Amino acid sequence: MKYIITVALLIGLVISPTQAAKKDSSLRMTEKLFSGMKLRNIGPAYMSGRIADIEVDPQNPSIWYVAVGSGGVWKTKNAGITWMPIFDKEAVYSTGDVTIDPNNSNIIWVGTGENNAGRHISFGDGVYRSSDGGQTWKNMGLKESEHISDIIVHPKNSNIVWVSSQGPLWSKGGQRGLFKTTDGGQTWEHVLKIDQWTGVTSLVIDSRNPDKLYAASWQRQRTLPTYVGTGPGSAIHTTDDGGTTWRKLSQGLPKSDMGKIGLAISSKNPDVVYAAIELNQRKGGLYRSDNQGASWTKMSDAVGGGTGPHYYQEIFADPHRFDRIYMASNNSQYSDDGGKNWKPLNNKNKHVDDHAMAFHPTDPNFMLVGSDGGIYETRDNMEKWRFLSNLPITQFYKIAVDDSKPFYFVYGGTQDNSSQGGPSRTTKTHGIKNNDWFLILDWDGHQPATEPGNPDIVYGQRQQGNLARYHRKTNEYVSIQPQASPGEPGERYNWDAPILVSTHNPQRLYHASQRIWRSDDRGSSWRPISGDLTKNENRMHMPVMDRTWSVDSGFDLLAMSNFNTIANIAESPHDEDILYAGTDDGLIQVTSDGGKNWQRYELADIKGIPATAYINDIRADLFDKDTVYAALDNHKFGDYKPYLIKSTDRGKSWKSIASNLPDKHLVWRIVQDHVNKNLLFVGTEFGLFFTVDAGKSW
Repeated sequence: MKYIITVALLIGLVISPTQAAKKDSSLRMTEKLFSGMKLRNIGPAYMSGRIADIEVDPQNPSIWYVAVGSGGVWKTKNAGITWMPIFDKEAVYSTGDVTIDPNNSNIIWVGTGENNAGRHISFGDGVYRSSDGGQTWKNMGLKESEHISDIIVHPKNSNIVWVSSQGPLWSKGGQRGLFKTTDGGQTWEHVLKIDQWTGVTSLVIDSRNPDKLYAASWQRQRTLPTYVGTGPGSAIHTTDDGGTTWRKLSQGLPKSDMGKIGLAISSKNPDVVYAAIELNQRKGGLYRSDNQGASWTKMSDAVGGGTGPHYYQEIFADPHRFDRIYMASNNSQYSDDGGKNWKPLNNKNKHVDDHAMAFHPTDPNFMLVGSDGGIYETRDNMEKWRFLSNLPITQFYKIAVDDSKPFYFVYGGTQDNSSQGGPSRTTKTHGIKNNDWFLILDWDGHQPATEPGNPDIVYGQRQQGNLARYHRKTNEYVSIQPQASPGEPGERYNWDAPILVSTHNPQRLYHASQRIWRSDDRGSSWRPISGDLTKNENRMHMPVMDRTWSVDSGFDLLAMSNFNTIANIAESPHDEDILYAGTDDGLIQVTSDGGKNWQRYELADIKGIPATAYINDIRADLFDKDTVYAALDNHKFGDYKPYLIKSTDRGKSWKSIASNLPDKHLVWRIVQDHVNKNLLFVGTEFGLFFTVDAGKSW
C-alpha cells in the first residue's frame, strides 16, 4: 500500500489538480493515463484461501477449475503445478459454483456469489458462460440472484441448463429459486419458486434420467444484528419432467422447520439419494432414501458443525464406492454405510473448514478437498495430503505497515488463516518467497497494528477483540485484551474490533468493545475512557424475514457476530484529546477532552445516509484538527451504494464526497496522503480509487 501511495503521490504532484482541470484532455485524470501503474503481488501463497467449488475435467483429469469464495475462478492444466486466474476481468470476484459441460469440456459455467450464509461473503451478479475453456466469458443473466449454489448442464443437450439460486442473503426478493434455460442461457424460466425469503441451495440430477432432479430449498436471512437459518420454506422437492412440475417430499423427513439441506445422489445406484438436513438450534441429521425420495430413513444425527450448518452442510457421494458419502464441515467426516456411522477425515497437515470436494473419473483413491485454507490433494484415499501452496487467494480483512529498513513489512489479518507478515521488497534476486512470510497470531486474523520507531512490536488480533502483542525477534506473543471489572457488563467486541496506535505516544493504544479502552504501556494495562457508545439494543427483538422469532426457532447464536459495538476509532494527529468512534449501529461519537465527554451524532440525521449504516472506517484529517472522514456501508441491509462523508467541524455537519464512485463499490477504507491534503485513496468492494481534489471526482 505504501508503494502504491508513493507512486500515485509523485504523479499527483506532477499533474496537479489545477492542471487536471485544464481543457486539454491529455492532462486530465483518466484511467488510461494511469494504466502503466501495475499492482504487484508480494504474497502470501503459503496459506491460501476459501474454496467454494472444484471441477475436474473427466476428459482430461489434469485440468481442474476452482471457484474461489473471494478470488474468482482459477484453472490448472497440469494438476496444480501452475495456475491461471481466468475470471479477473469480470465484474465480480465472488463465486459459488463452476461446472464443466459434460457434452463439451470447453464450455464452462460459473455461478457468482458465494454459496453459503457467512458473515463475510460477497455477492455476485448472475451466471457466466465460456465456450473457450475460460479464456473469455459472457454474463448470461440472473443478475439479481447474488448467490448461486449449483449449475447442472443436461448430459445430452448443452442448451438445457438448470441453476439453483439461494438469492440475496441480506434482503428479500431478487432472483431466487430454480431457473432453467433451453437456449443456452439466452432466456430463463423460473421453474421452482417458493417465496421472497426462500431460494434453492442444492440440486442433483439422476444420471439415468436427466428429467429427474432433486432440489433443496432454503429459507434464511442474515442481518447485521442477527441470523435465522430455518423456516417452513426449507424442503426437498423433486421433478420427473425436467422442472415443469414439482412435488415436495415429506415421507420420513422432519416435520419441524428445516434449514440448509445438502443433497447427493449415488452414481452407482441413482435410486439412492442422501440429504444432510439442518434443524433448529444446530440440530439435524443425515437422511437416506432408496426409492427416489418417496420415503426417507434417518441414518444419524450428523450435521455441519463449527461456524454452523449455514457455512457447510454440503455432502458428496463417492462415485467409486456405493454408499460412501462425505459431509463437508469444520471437521469433515465420511461414512461407508450410507450415513449411519461416520469417521473423521484425516486432518493431519491439512486445514479444516471444508466446502468443496472433487473426484478423479477413474482413480478411486484420488480426491481434492477445498477448504478455508485452500486446496488439498490425496492420491492414497486420505492417508496423506498435498497442499497446493501456489494458489494466492488469501482473504485479508485489514493491513498495516511498519517502518523496517531497508524495506517495510506488511501485516494483515486474514479470514481463517491467521495474522501474517511479510516484506514489501527483498534484495534477493529471486524476489519475495513464500517462506519470507510468517505468522504473528493464529485463528482468524483481523486488524493488525505496528509501533512507529520500533518494528519489533506488532499487534495482531483474533476475532472479537482477542488482541495480542507480538515481538518479532523473540516470536513471543502476549494476550492483552481488555477485560471488564467484576460486576460490570461483559464486553461486546466487534468481529473485527478496532485497534489504534497513537501518533502522539507510540506506546499508547486504543481498543474498543462497546466502550473505548486506552493503554499507555503497550497493552499491559488498560482503562476505559468512555461508557457504552452504542445504541445498546436487544437484537433478539429485531425483525428477521419481516417478523420476530421465538428464541428456540432458527436463531444460530454462534453464527452471529456481536452487535452494538464500536467498529472503528480515530485520533487527531494535531490534538491527542480529539478522538472519534464509529459504531456498527449508525453512530459517530466525538470527544475533545480525551474521553471525559462524548458528543453523539446519528447517521440518520445526515442527508442521504441510511440510519443503519456501519462505519467501515473513520479517519482524522492529517492537516486540520477539525476535519474527519468516514466510510460507511449498508450492504447488510441490502443496500449496495457507496457512502463516503466528510466533516470540517468535528462531526457537527457532514457532506458526501462519494461523488462518482460507482454503484456497488462499498467503501471499506480511506487514506489521506501525508503531503498533499487533497490526495485521498479509497479501497472499495471492487477497486482502488484516488482523488486529487478532496473527493469532488474519483
